[in-house]
Amino acid sequence: GLLLNSRAIPPTPLLRTGTETMSWRPTYRSSKFRNVYGKVGNREHCFDGVPITKNVHDSHFCTVNSKYLAVVTESAGGGSFIVIPVKQVRPHFVCGHQGNVLDIKWNPSLTTSSCRQFQTIRHLNIPEGGLRRNMTAALLELYGHSRRVGLIEWHPTSSGILFSAGYDYKVLIWNLELGEPVKMIDCHTDVILSMSFNTDGSLMATSCKDRSLRVIEPRSGRVLQQASCKNHRVNRVVFLGNMKRLLTTGFSRWNTRQIALWDQEDLSMPMVEEDIDGLSGMLFPFYDADTHMLYLAGKGDGNIRYFEVTTEKPYLQHLMEFRSPAPQKGLGVMPKHGLDVGACEVFRFYKLIPLKGLIEPISMIVPRRSDTYQEDIYPMTAGTEPALSAAEWLSGINRGTTSYVCVYPDPVLMSLKEGYSRPNQLVFKAPVKKEKKSMVVNGIDLLENVPPRTENEMLRMFFRQQEELRRLKEELASKDVRIRQLELELNNLKNLSPNGV
Repeated sequence: GLLLNSRAIPPTPLLRTGTETMSWRPTYRSSKFRNVYGKVGNREHCFDGVPITKNVHDSHFCTVNSKYLAVVTESAGGGSFIVIPVKQVRPHFVCGHQGNVLDIKWNPSLTTSSCRQFQTIRHLNIPEGGLRRNMTAALLELYGHSRRVGLIEWHPTSSGILFSAGYDYKVLIWNLELGEPVKMIDCHTDVILSMSFNTDGSLMATSCKDRSLRVIEPRSGRVLQQASCKNHRVNRVVFLGNMKRLLTTGFSRWNTRQIALWDQEDLSMPMVEEDIDGLSGMLFPFYDADTHMLYLAGKGDGNIRYFEVTTEKPYLQHLMEFRSPAPQKGLGVMPKHGLDVGACEVFRFYKLIPLKGLIEPISMIVPRRSDTYQEDIYPMTAGTEPALSAAEWLSGINRGTTSYVCVYPDPVLMSLKEGYSRPNQLVFKAPVKKEKKSMVVNGIDLLENVPPRTENEMLRMFFRQQEELRRLKEELASKDVRIRQLELELNNLKNLSPNGV
């Protein structure tokens, strides 16, 4: 191939839309997120000395809310995870798991759930003030799967509804208000690799080890769409908000890492397929519905690529790439209400670096200099208040009505403006007049003779010394005149004296 400075020029990545193949990198579009950049947190904002798990399960091993960071750790005789306050207070362990912890998730309140290898889900309540000692007792222990549980997900708009996927190929729906499973989705023929919900929770997408992609109505368990991906392996799937699109990550038939965009109402073939690179680590997708940005983070490498998702071709617009030499085992994501809106932070990762025992925050920032709240990059976002209770969601009753119809209320939204503070805001105070200090030795003020540090100080000192010299000269001249007057008066007295004395 063509060589330049002893380095081969890599081929331009290709994006395939249906049967059409095109190159997308040379084209650019106007976007307010075009120059978003990643910023690693300062050392005082990192967490070190964390015994991050060595488990090879395909999970993030990390979950974050606005107050706490939970990370799966190594422990003897079972499994545990550590709960670390984001404000850097002493962490505590949550112990008592008989097997390795495979997945952990926060719900919008301070409670969390974890699943372990021995067919069990433990639901724990983290108190408002945080843990004061290591925790071993669980609020609930949920039994229902015949094999180990690998995935758990909270319903996005209902309180107390938890979905779990086990190695028994089943998805169980739990009502945590009752502490028991209420429904079972049994449509998979192999291990479920990932689950994702759309914005209002009316649809659930799953990827499976049988190379199938499914769109399911979660209340009834009915499969609405199904695609068999014979030419590539699908590992992860994520809903792209309310755009009626799905995005999957996996590997092509040539074992290159690949992403694909799908129409959720027609899974016959992908809308877009793109080969990323030839690395072997899984790609984890993260989608921000407020900014329509998609982040791709590779397991085992330190890179995070980000795109902007649009409704027009080519649908995925590459923006930039954050690069780091430290490989990541998993990533946690801070909810929107926990971001620093004063610094124009639109996304924040917590990166697990097992070789260093380090958890490193990475902030994605829109570079702006304005001192006002940026409403165009911070629209109303999903808050912490659920739209429905568990009983209302299961019965299909909309809040405030008694009609038994399947309605899916949108999440309860909140504004981030209340948490805004002007960046680097200076407080101006009236100057306080300080007494001039002095250090007089033998009649000389030593502090007056300190060498000047700036040009202005030197000029002020020069003029002050000139004024002092002029004053001393005038004082000396006046004293000379007085001396001559006294000498004349003395001579006159001598002349008038009869003895000349």
